[in-house]
Amino acid sequence: MAELVDAVVRLIGIRSTADRPDELHRALGFVLDLVGPGFEVRRFTSRGRPSALVTAGAGTPRVILNAHLDVVPGADAQFTARRDGDLLFGRGAQDMKAAAVVLATVFRDTAGALPYPVGLQLVTDEEVGGFDGTGHQVAQGVRAGFVVVGEQSGLRIVTESKGILRARLTAGGRPAHAAYPWLGSNALVTLMRAIDRLLARHPTPETEAWATTINVARIETSNEAANIVPSDASALLDIRFPPSDPDLAGHTAEEIAAFLTSVAGPGVRVTVEALGAPHHADASGEAVRLLRAAAREQGYAGTLLRKHGAADGRFYSAHGVDAVIFGPGGDGQHGPEEYVDLRTLEPYRAALTTFLHAMA
Repeated sequence: MAELVDAVVRLIGIRSTADRPDELHRALGFVLDLVGPGFEVRRFTSRGRPSALVTAGAGTPRVILNAHLDVVPGADAQFTARRDGDLLFGRGAQDMKAAAVVLATVFRDTAGALPYPVGLQLVTDEEVGGFDGTGHQVAQGVRAGFVVVGEQSGLRIVTESKGILRARLTAGGRPAHAAYPWLGSNALVTLMRAIDRLLARHPTPETEAWATTINVARIETSNEAANIVPSDASALLDIRFPPSDPDLAGHTAEEIAAFLTSVAGPGVRVTVEALGAPHHADASGEAVRLLRAAAREQGYAGTLLRKHGAADGRFYSAHGVDAVIFGPGGDGQHGPEEYVDLRTLEPYRAALTTFLHAMA
């Protein structure tokens, strides 16, 4: 336990955000050093973002343990871990540096004793879409019989998660003096009306709901003067959708852009910048059954769960490979008080070890 906590504290201290490529490399090197020698390491790079696949045994891994080492930006103080009793606070403590350390040490201590090939997948871009890490490796032919993604779950098993869509809306207008707005066409007003139409179609639920949601992440214009009618405007949207959404699930980026444009109305162009399909795994399959049993052996219910956030398991799901999320407990991901519950780390480690041996 002391080794786990010390490694998590040190990994939190690495500021591995998307805008710091040197720190992404440093985080990857730290975890590879934690795993140590004796395994085959295959390194990947896509658009400057590093990742690695560590394997033991020959052939396609029967199980891959997947961890991302990147984090979202945070205040300076969040990159110095702070412990309060059984809680460890810090950026990435819950999402998902503590889980990454556990996955790495479980692989290190267990892989050589298993009668089948197993892999540890380490990526550094999940928080910005995952396309250059897990997505890139899968595109290069990496496969597995089953994948465990160590995202936070409180030792519950996530077999379903929403798809992710990032869309940019752009609107043009005609500049004019603000005192004579009828002589111009305000691009910001056109854009806001389009956003209103999209939100009317997919309103934000008042409580948790398995439904499509739209987050307006950013609205911009090049105009900086109050007395000018803006001639350009853009907005960035983050859309999450379940497999049951007939307008988004199962459609290409071009088809989705055409649909969103039809809803947004005239004067607005929609570009899909990123698209990830919803994720689904067979909840009745043998691997899920064994993982649930391993969680129960540690005193947890082995509950099945579906998540609103997207994860890298979707890249495998798209190729018919079952992937689940299974991680430790904590709270506050992406927030100022993010923490991992240290009491869940040892049960998490033990459940993963039991599961890997049971898969034999």
